[in-house]
Amino acid sequence: MAIWFQQPTLDQLNGMAPRTLVDHLGIRFTEIGDDFMRATMPVDERTHQPLGVLHGGASVALAETLASTAATCCVDTTRFVCLGQEINANHLRPVTSGLVTGTTRPYHIGARSQVWGIELRDPAGNLTCISRITMATVERRRV
Repeated sequence: MAIWFQQPTLDQLNGMAPRTLVDHLGIRFTEIGDDFMRATMPVDERTHQPLGVLHGGASVALAETLASTAATCCVDTTRFVCLGQEINANHLRPVTSGLVTGTTRPYHIGARSQVWGIELRDPAGNLTCISRITMATVERRRV
């Protein structure tokens, strides 16, 4: 059984953030399963650090993009927003080129908070980064 309150299409996900960091970094959603979401990001001059490897901050941007998007898809967005409270990441191996693929799955989906795990893998399938994010589920303010 799917965890999604609303399950958008890949076209909807990929069209939601024009002219933002997501767009600038080339992040593209590639798959939505019953309990996971997947996206890719190119490792190139946009995402390199000065030594020519994937910047840790770019890895975290991919991780947070994936998990915050997935968290948002688990709530009624007419009533709630999901906001990142804390994120951490362990960078396990360098990547110099190609596409990194991120996959996020929930550890906990509660009424007021969600906790998601994210794994990033290089083109050969090697684990390059693991991350965890805590999201607050907050009632939308009426204006």
